[in-house]
Amino acid sequence: MVALRVVGAGVGRTGTHSLKLALEQLLGAPCYHMTETFGKPDHVAQWRRAVDGAQPDWDLIFDGYAAAVDWPTAAFYAELAARAPDAVVLLSVRPDAEAWWRSASATIFAAVDGVSGAPPDLERMILDLFDKRFTPDWRHHDAAVAAYLRHNAEVRSVVPADRPFHKAVGDGWGPLCAALGLPVPPDAFPHVNTTAEFRAMTGLA
Repeated sequence: MVALRVVGAGVGRTGTHSLKLALEQLLGAPCYHMTETFGKPDHVAQWRRAVDGAQPDWDLIFDGYAAAVDWPTAAFYAELAARAPDAVVLLSVRPDAEAWWRSASATIFAAVDGVSGAPPDLERMILDLFDKRFTPDWRHHDAAVAAYLRHNAEVRSVVPADRPFHKAVGDGWGPLCAALGLPVPPDAFPHVNTTAEFRAMTGLA
């Protein structure tokens, strides 16, 4: 059984990096995020199995983690929620689909085509993740927005009504802490990895 307290169902560019930091602060343990796959070929190999429809070693991937957000976790939220039945399912979203597209197209989608210098297995995993688990037309506005809305609607239909999830970027600590049954920290909710910061970090700026 995967020992996650939070299973993130929100796709990238919905405040997932900020949520990673917030959850690590609240839970006192690491939170999985796409960045965790970098430099971990054993994890990449397992995610490639998952993307291809084979059974990965979830325990290997999430060993030592208390939560998981962002891609690739979001593509497998249903499987992971079933394996962690007591976990909160956390659907992070943007205020609207257009806000998500503006951020995603200027950051992760722009960067994906530049991963050719990455290890081949990581490059293949990232490209296959979008092609097979999101939409093969993720570079195009209408298809990507439709896939984003479809994913969020699916999460809301699949997750039982009594299994709480925190929803919107900008909601701060309150809903997340309530879902986890934890007190609200006195400091500000983290806000990192803005579009400008992402583009500067990846050389897109």
